[in-house]
Amino acid sequence: MRVILARGGPATIFARKEICYPVLAFRACRVTSAPPVRAQAGGARTGMASACAFWHWPFRVPGRAEGRFLVQSEFRRAHERSVLGGHGLRLGALAAGACAMLLGGCALYHSLPLPKRPDLVGQLSQLRTRIPAVPGEAPRTIATDKPLAIDDIGLLAVLNDPDLRAERGTFDVARAGLLQAALLPNPSGSVSHMPILGGTDIAPAWAASLTEDVKAILTYHTRKKSARFQLEQVNADLLWQEWQVAQQARILALDLYWGGLSVSLAERQLQLLDREVREVQAATQSGVLDLTALAPLLAAQASAAQTLAALHLAQLQGWQQLDAVLGLQADVHFSIAPPKLAPLPPDLGTLIAQLPQRRPDLVALQLGYRSADESVRSAIIGQFPALAAGYSWGQDTTNVRSGGPTASFDLPLFDRNQGQVAQTRATRLQLREQYEARLDAADGAASGLVSQIQRLRSDAQQAEHAAEAAEAQSRAAQQAYAQDALDQRSLADFQTAALQRRIEALTLERSLGEARITLTVDLGLGLPQTRIAPLGTSRKL
Repeated sequence: MRVILARGGPATIFARKEICYPVLAFRACRVTSAPPVRAQAGGARTGMASACAFWHWPFRVPGRAEGRFLVQSEFRRAHERSVLGGHGLRLGALAAGACAMLLGGCALYHSLPLPKRPDLVGQLSQLRTRIPAVPGEAPRTIATDKPLAIDDIGLLAVLNDPDLRAERGTFDVARAGLLQAALLPNPSGSVSHMPILGGTDIAPAWAASLTEDVKAILTYHTRKKSARFQLEQVNADLLWQEWQVAQQARILALDLYWGGLSVSLAERQLQLLDREVREVQAATQSGVLDLTALAPLLAAQASAAQTLAALHLAQLQGWQQLDAVLGLQADVHFSIAPPKLAPLPPDLGTLIAQLPQRRPDLVALQLGYRSADESVRSAIIGQFPALAAGYSWGQDTTNVRSGGPTASFDLPLFDRNQGQVAQTRATRLQLREQYEARLDAADGAASGLVSQIQRLRSDAQQAEHAAEAAEAQSRAAQQAYAQDALDQRSLADFQTAALQRRIEALTLERSLGEARITLTVDLGLGLPQTRIAPLGTSRKL
């Protein structure tokens, strides 16, 4: 065998009877076959000296004792480069595959453009009318082709109110907070590689470590429970907002119904006064009556016209507010059925005592308090020093490998999380005081509404009796006028008094209905116990 070198000429061949020992010199380019020859010992020693160490290679050299010589070979280096290159390609492929898997689980960006036009509709049939199933009730559809009941108008408002649709983002934020709290922190890894740049070392140095935050694991359960309570609090708050919207729509519909009747009566009253004023003016012009008889009629006419104008304005404003709650255009009107409010239960005292379990706003405050209590627990556990534990591996330039556990931690000399503990305790105390204040206000408001309803019921009954008596007197006056037993002025006075009494009775009836609606909402009567507002933002026709 013959070795051709890039530098230093032909290599010396150590030949014995049975074995040829090639001296692998620097920068070998190609190997050719040649018959074995016997080399001189001196040449062998020279060749061995020139081919210094990388492998420990046993040689039998004539004239020397056997031993191990450290041979440095460019061929070995090329072999190392090929092996390391192969490992590098495989590691690169694994890294690329891992990156592809990680990217496959990542979220992607999707644009969410703003709406170009309002989402108001011009007909009741375009509203959402499907009420989903709730505990104790089957799903149903509200019919919009007939006069709507007060309760159905409240449910339509819950299904279509733009403000409630806007509040859906609050629930999504709380749900995202729970998702984030349920995630453990990612382990931290580090890798370093330091190739040999010079010297006589035999291997590149590398190091790798993997650590995990132990403190985050200790507070995991309390943080997750706190976030879950926050999500439930938001859900209860949204349910309370649905109840408030239903109450607002019901009261507006009730006011519009009684207001429409009041407008009709006020118009009749003004018509009677107008006719009486014309007759008295004719009498004064003919000299039958003087101007003193006309003055009080003109004052009553102006007052009636002012009352009618105020009623028209109130009706216009009421329709605009109701349309806004229902998601309708501002000029949409529809028929409202006569109010039929359910009778109040006899055990109002028991229902008032159950307010903490019945009212969603009080339940929301309870959940908020429990969330704050878990935050206090997390802050107390957070006094544990920050600790990261893991494992590390490494190799030095002498090809010695080592590995073992690692830990890094803070020394709690100054910051022992005392600020976070104080803040969470103050927040919990604040929520406790807010709950107590809300509970007191709810109990007082419910008890006050019960007293108001009792008083309004009595006043409404008296006003109804007075209106019926005035209407009976008006009918009697009309009969007397037909028999020429009563003049026109007196007949007009009786009719105007009857209309005024009826308007007063309607006003009290409206106030009684408002108080009963407010009490039923405060007690959680006749309303869904779960949220029914749709989650989507687009209106389904």
